[in-house]
Amino acid sequence: MHAVLVLGDQLWANSPLLRANSPSETTVILIEALSESKVVWVHKARTALFLSAMRHFAQQLRADGFKVIYSKLADTGEVSLPDRVVQLCQSHGISHLNLLEPGEWRLEQDILNATKQAGVGLRIVEDSHFMCSRAAFAKWASKYKQLRMEYFYREMRQQHQVLMDGKDPEGGQWNFDADNRSAFPKSGPGEITPHCGFEPDDITREVIGEVERLLPDNPGQLNSFAWPVTPVQARQAMAHFIEHRLPKFGPYQDAMWTDTPFGWHSLLAAAINLHLFDPREVISAAEQAYEQGKVDLPSAEGFIRQILGWREFMRGVYWLDMPLMRQANHLKAEHPLPAWFWTGKTHMNCMKESIGQTLEHAYAHHIQRLMVIGNFALLAGLSPQQVEDWFLAVYVDAVEWVELPNVAGMALFANGGRFTSKPYIASGAYIKRMSNYCQGCKYRPDQKTGDTACPFTTLYWDFIARHEPMLVGNPRTALMAKNWQKQDNQAQAAIRQTAETMLRNLDTL
Repeated sequence: MHAVLVLGDQLWANSPLLRANSPSETTVILIEALSESKVVWVHKARTALFLSAMRHFAQQLRADGFKVIYSKLADTGEVSLPDRVVQLCQSHGISHLNLLEPGEWRLEQDILNATKQAGVGLRIVEDSHFMCSRAAFAKWASKYKQLRMEYFYREMRQQHQVLMDGKDPEGGQWNFDADNRSAFPKSGPGEITPHCGFEPDDITREVIGEVERLLPDNPGQLNSFAWPVTPVQARQAMAHFIEHRLPKFGPYQDAMWTDTPFGWHSLLAAAINLHLFDPREVISAAEQAYEQGKVDLPSAEGFIRQILGWREFMRGVYWLDMPLMRQANHLKAEHPLPAWFWTGKTHMNCMKESIGQTLEHAYAHHIQRLMVIGNFALLAGLSPQQVEDWFLAVYVDAVEWVELPNVAGMALFANGGRFTSKPYIASGAYIKRMSNYCQGCKYRPDQKTGDTACPFTTLYWDFIARHEPMLVGNPRTALMAKNWQKQDNQAQAAIRQTAETMLRNLDTL
């Protein structure tokens, strides 16, 4: 009997391990482990999404003729996932097990160790759901002293012949970032076509009830749960996005607005990361929409870049740099995470909005994550490990291979610029330009000192002062340092004093 362990983010009907033998000769093991929702303080919606998708997948496997060994939360109890794997192998006489590459270094190590100690043979197979293997990325990275997504992305475009005109990029340029950074008009975003949501079915309702009962104190709520939990739903969500939302995704992908949690974004990352469908399908659909004249090139390219570029690049650097990436703290940031990260109760309206929608929907788009929440964490010198745990906990699309490099590398500069050219810092002026969050806020983005000084603005200048030698030596940040140096000693001292007060009182900001 061909035995396959399927993890919660590997729900892929075309998995090479499920196609290696006929269904009647294949036993599939799926395990719900309460312990995996306690590694970090996981958002209820994230747990519910995983469990519902897993149960739907098991149902489909049985219908396709597979023998399924399914361990629900009540069966697994407090036993860890790796230990439950061993228990099930021993009770069902399974001596050899097959597994796709996990999405988390910790879990891979734990499963390797548990099966080895129990004498269960384990074969780990390349996850071909991804478009660049671990080995291929390591080979690519070996050619460069500095890793940059842009160069990787261009090679991926050429290799997979996506948006290419022969050997040249479609439209004569590789990216259209300059066209894709608009804020909403001052009058607001106007009418935005709603994203495609799904009413919970019996399986999902059962899961929601169990999560509420077993994890009552975990953050977040489930009242608005409408995520796709099956391949059919995921493809419906994809088709809806391509037809109705992608045309305006490009120019407004960085824009933010009060009570507009989703903007024109796809909300497909969770479905792709759980392997509900193949990323090649999404890329192909976006490319076809451009070729048929339904979407302009900047929108198509900007969306494809996120999947073929950033998604694959993040996974590559994660496996290249673990476990050191998790331990990195280049800037020696040590402040604890403010308590309002779990409640959204802060006077900073941008953080209140971004964290509030995160707790409600388990979602925020990339600029809210990077340039609002991540930017504040970087400027305030919050502990990278605490921030990383929070990001892993609260977003439905968070799997560590994508979450950790985005947070440690992009948002926090914790790895010292391993694959970024500078810290991504910005003052309150950026948030004012890209949103309406500053309207009605207690703090003023143009003020550096005083009771109404914007923490983003004050801490931006304080960050530059604290890390001036590093910033002066970087061509991309030297101007920031020079602008700090232009301020007189009295102004600098006032900013540093205001920042010191803020950093002592992070919980009350």
